[in-house]
Amino acid sequence: MPTAEQLRMLVSNVVEPFTERPLGDLNMIRDTFVNGTDARVRIELPTPAYPDSKKLEALIRQRIQFAAPELQPRIEIQSTVRGKDTGGRIGLNIHNVIAVGSGKGGVGKSTVAAALACGLHSFGCRVGLMDADVYGPSIPHMMNADGRPGAQEVTDDQGNKMMRMEPIDANGVKLMSMGFFIEQGQSVVWRGPMLHKALTQFLKDTQWGELDYLIIDLPPGTGDVSLTLAQQVGLAGAVVVCTPQQVALLDAIKAVDMYQKVNVPILGFVENMTGEIFGRGGVQKVAQELKIPFLGEIPLNACIREYGDRGQMMQMLLEENPAREDLRRVCQNVAMQVFRELVKSPTGPVLEIL
Repeated sequence: MPTAEQLRMLVSNVVEPFTERPLGDLNMIRDTFVNGTDARVRIELPTPAYPDSKKLEALIRQRIQFAAPELQPRIEIQSTVRGKDTGGRIGLNIHNVIAVGSGKGGVGKSTVAAALACGLHSFGCRVGLMDADVYGPSIPHMMNADGRPGAQEVTDDQGNKMMRMEPIDANGVKLMSMGFFIEQGQSVVWRGPMLHKALTQFLKDTQWGELDYLIIDLPPGTGDVSLTLAQQVGLAGAVVVCTPQQVALLDAIKAVDMYQKVNVPILGFVENMTGEIFGRGGVQKVAQELKIPFLGEIPLNACIREYGDRGQMMQMLLEENPAREDLRRVCQNVAMQVFRELVKSPTGPVLEIL
């Protein structure tokens, strides 16, 4: 009869399907137990958004039954989000900071960012959503959130007292946006230094608490905002949103080039508005050519616009609708790609301006 340690070694050789690496290398085995023919294996997934825990459980059970058929294994699965925790250098207790960007406007970047935040929250993750599009903040409307963030006095580890902004809560997702500080229809007329200061305050002076993921909705293009974020906090990676037509793809490729120049991992492409009008498959083809992961496609469907216009992005991920499964699949792929990047490079990316 195998011992608990022998059972652990047996399960350690099971290959995790997404990363294609053994569970032992991924540190996903919490403990093993053997008492006679009774056996228990406790597995810790790297995110509650893990796409196929049933398949992984079947692989483990198959391995045990092949090598030790006398055992009656019980597989227990739990999850803990892992991350590079690079926000710690500016006082953030956030495991993974994810930027959502695009090379041009009008591709649905804010919709994807909001859906990603709501989707990860629906899987049970602790999520924040920061609207870094200072000139055109749309997250408050999409999340049906209003009000002005309050302030709270907090004490740091050294005993220093300081004021922190309280994020707005939208169905459990913590929000921060310039849209909470200006009147509807009011424009923001700022130069670069003021923009840099505002984003720094949104990051450092917001009482985010402990988060598994902070999703940052970037403005279009490849300018100051992306550089500021890369400089302030190490990003777990960037998601590039693009529509299938050629003119959008050209700008998306520029966005990829920018992230690579500042040493930010590219988590992958999302093809948005897939359908008859803009076509299909263009983004996936470019992703293959650039050897960048393809995270999924989101259909050009009226229900997405309707939920967004009503400020019901969370409901879109919870209710039955034609776009729900496509959005959830993108969320799962993003979460797993974050884990894959963590496995590849445990330390955070460093800013390199060329």
